[in-house]
Amino acid sequence: MTYEETLEKIDTYHRLSREPGLACITELLSRLGNPQSGLNFVHVAGTNGKGTTSTLIASVLTGAGYRTGLYLSPHVCDFRERIQLSGEMIPRDELVSAAERVFAEADEMLTDGRQITEFELITAIALLWFSERKCDVVVLEVGLGGRFDATNVIQDPLVSVIASISLDHTEILGDTLAKIAWEKCGILKPGRPAVCSPGEPPEALEVIRRTALERGCLLTEASVSSISILGSDLSGTELDFGGTVLHLPFLGEHQAENAACALAALGILCAEGWKIAPDALQKGFSSARLPARLEVLSEEPPVLLDGAHNPGGTAALAAALRRYLPGRKIVAVMGMMADKDARQAVENLRGLFSRVVAVVPPSPRGMRAEDFASLWRRTGVRADAAADAQSALRLAFSSLEPGGALVVCGSLYLAGELRGPIQETIAQHRILENRKKK
Repeated sequence: MTYEETLEKIDTYHRLSREPGLACITELLSRLGNPQSGLNFVHVAGTNGKGTTSTLIASVLTGAGYRTGLYLSPHVCDFRERIQLSGEMIPRDELVSAAERVFAEADEMLTDGRQITEFELITAIALLWFSERKCDVVVLEVGLGGRFDATNVIQDPLVSVIASISLDHTEILGDTLAKIAWEKCGILKPGRPAVCSPGEPPEALEVIRRTALERGCLLTEASVSSISILGSDLSGTELDFGGTVLHLPFLGEHQAENAACALAALGILCAEGWKIAPDALQKGFSSARLPARLEVLSEEPPVLLDGAHNPGGTAALAAALRRYLPGRKIVAVMGMMADKDARQAVENLRGLFSRVVAVVPPSPRGMRAEDFASLWRRTGVRADAAADAQSALRLAFSSLEPGGALVVCGSLYLAGELRGPIQETIAQHRILENRKKK
């Protein structure tokens, strides 16, 4: 198979299982020789911040010299972002090789009436590759929830991490923070240490504490008091952690919570014998990269790309815009999934945009651009519905006023579609501006 054929076949698998559970992924991995059984894991769940927290932990472990696997979802621009080793994406030929072995077993299971989901398939591919590459440790990000997530097939993680919990996927995980927290806590294993974010809502924190107590998990509640913010601008945030200065290349006050969560998990690893020196912390933090999480694509004009799509994420985006782009007229290109809380997103970001260009993200679940634009018009903001993402981008750039800024947000699908074109447009914009100056 070619790389392209491999991705096409992965895409043919169903997104969700009719009946949640771990039976299918357990059997699939058993057929593959249980590649997960010989690996060490840091398991990370949560609604917001789990990707950033996972990336920071993995980057630090890589900086400490460990062969570190990182499993993320979803990808933004390149499918291989999901499966990484020590900061490098899985090579195309090795992805094809691992996928072919997994396809063979998954297809055989299908003939017996047991259907593997897309995420179970990708998880199996990742675990097989991590095993073959003899990773010292794998940072495993949960895809959805925790209790029945395919990644929860692992046993005895080094530490389980619960990042910030917010309302999302309520049709699957439950419509309250307590219900969602209970699903996330499904990754807590008896007797194994756990960490939770400093920003947990009280309703969620109560569930986390109770579950940890019931399962005999030593729970560390990360605290932002463990770090001091020395400064913050569009290039990132400078932190002081016990006298060690760390550069966090991510924007937003909420990133201090993610950093504290990651540092708490790394502290547990140190206590269990993993050697992580201060210079590894510095190297790991400064080299961490994660696209479309308040990513600055240009400082002049300011262009930010963000995939936040739930109430907690859009609230964090709003706080960041107030901090980093005060007083600027911001044009937004924004699109959301129809199953997300678009009304709350608009409410969270209300008053921050001078103009909104609504667009449908590249997904069958995308909300109609005109419907989304109408939500914004009700707030008194000029909002246009674009025919497609490229048209939206052209309109947004042409609408920028001197000293203004552009924000693309609302969906990781949209961020993935526009990240490359935005960079090309920025380059062209700079060329035109330089010509004008001459």
